[in-house]
Amino acid sequence: MTKQDNQFKKVISHAKEYGYIVQSSEIYDGLGAVYDYLQNGVELKNNIREYWWKSMVQLHENIVGIDSAIFMHPTTWKASGHIDAFNDPLIDNKDSKKRYRADVLVEDYAEKLLKKAQKEIDKAKKRFGESFDEEQFKTTNPRVVKYLTQRKKALQKIAQYLEENNLEAVKTLIEELEIACPVSGSKNWTDVKQFNLMFGTKIGASADSALDLYLRPETAQGIFVNFLNVQKSSRMKIPFGIAQTGKAFRNEIVARQFIFRMREFEQMEMQFFVRPGEQIKWYKTWKERRLAWHLSLGLGQENYRFHKHEKLAHYADAAADIEFNFPFGFKELEGIHSRTDFDLSSHESHSGKKLQYFDPELNKSYVPYVVETSIGLDRMFLAVFSTSLQEETLENGSTRTVLRLPAILAPVKVAILPLVKKDGLPEIAHKIMADLKISFNAIYDEKDAVGRRYRRQDAVGTPFCITIDHQTVEDKTVTLRYRDSMQQKRLKIQEIKALITDEVSMSNWLKKIKL
Repeated sequence: MTKQDNQFKKVISHAKEYGYIVQSSEIYDGLGAVYDYLQNGVELKNNIREYWWKSMVQLHENIVGIDSAIFMHPTTWKASGHIDAFNDPLIDNKDSKKRYRADVLVEDYAEKLLKKAQKEIDKAKKRFGESFDEEQFKTTNPRVVKYLTQRKKALQKIAQYLEENNLEAVKTLIEELEIACPVSGSKNWTDVKQFNLMFGTKIGASADSALDLYLRPETAQGIFVNFLNVQKSSRMKIPFGIAQTGKAFRNEIVARQFIFRMREFEQMEMQFFVRPGEQIKWYKTWKERRLAWHLSLGLGQENYRFHKHEKLAHYADAAADIEFNFPFGFKELEGIHSRTDFDLSSHESHSGKKLQYFDPELNKSYVPYVVETSIGLDRMFLAVFSTSLQEETLENGSTRTVLRLPAILAPVKVAILPLVKKDGLPEIAHKIMADLKISFNAIYDEKDAVGRRYRRQDAVGTPFCITIDHQTVEDKTVTLRYRDSMQQKRLKIQEIKALITDEVSMSNWLKKIKL
């Protein structure tokens, strides 16, 4: 087992043990690629959503939010291209009987080449020290040039073949690259087939009159069909945006890697409507803004990178992903796409209703262009959780497991711990608890020795612990313990709320975002 695999198993185990995530319907042996968020998981998820919503809607005067229905008229998905083009290229390994996305197999192959190149670069950095010229080394070292050239060619070819829908060429490419099944090591592949990802359902009182519908595979279309409703009722002027969070559903045949790829998931999307011709300017702007939002959470700049799309979707003229370094490597976390006027024009054509904006400055009407930012809430959860989960060796040689969640996102902000269950300490602790729980999520814990309680709260991710001891009875002071540093200090009871509020205030964290 690799170090990455071991870390990922710890993430999954920790999520279950401490009330974050479990497989759905677990008592019935579970349902594949469907998960339930437990008491701590739902709080973390809600906090991520709220931080995104406030930064996207509250901090931008020209962005508003909506909540559109999951069920939409079936023609919506014809107009959007999902019925005809929302497919994944799938390939089976004949020996392991496992199914894979053909494009992901090639992307994983390319990622391995990138890691090999980076390994050579890191070795050279150590050898040459401060005099090392990385850019020159990339273009002159034979091994690095070879790895990077092979990577680029593989990605270009898979993009080209998928664009042409040349599935035979996709299979040939996998064979030429000698890509083996990760499970069996076999290179015995079936032909590549396209598989539509939408879930079908019906609505109606009887089978005879029932209407065929789809569970929405994305939230964006609910924004597009409501473009004029929002623009007219809010009197917004271009450029402006519409944001939405909500559930989406995809019949992922190759669903794995815990909550990274699920059949039922949640998206946080914003569609920004701009004048035709200005879309690339805004595309670049939103790339910068979205990366700034991620960096404000302090998960480490080295864990993010941009990946420009080689293969553009049928609606896009520019696209890039913000990739994050998950326990299984760099993968897509958020997409920023310049969608042109495809969506509104297509809905205009299929509905027969004009979806145009009258621009008073230009004195003319036009179909706006769109720049999209789309992030998976569940993937963001995994990025935050997996990066925060750490094991460290302490000065006395012991180890502790700590979940270093950003304080603003932590499910529980503070734990109230009476040192013993007597001498009036629980009564004082309950009074403090009653005061604090009005302002933020707090927890009361009096079971076990205080050291064990500290470790339990470290593992849950609680940033602060308040210990009430016998000195509290005498001078009305308590011990405040910091999760990350384990440092402790005395403070007065009346000072607790202000200190913790300052550390976990969403307003203070929003100020960190450079828009």
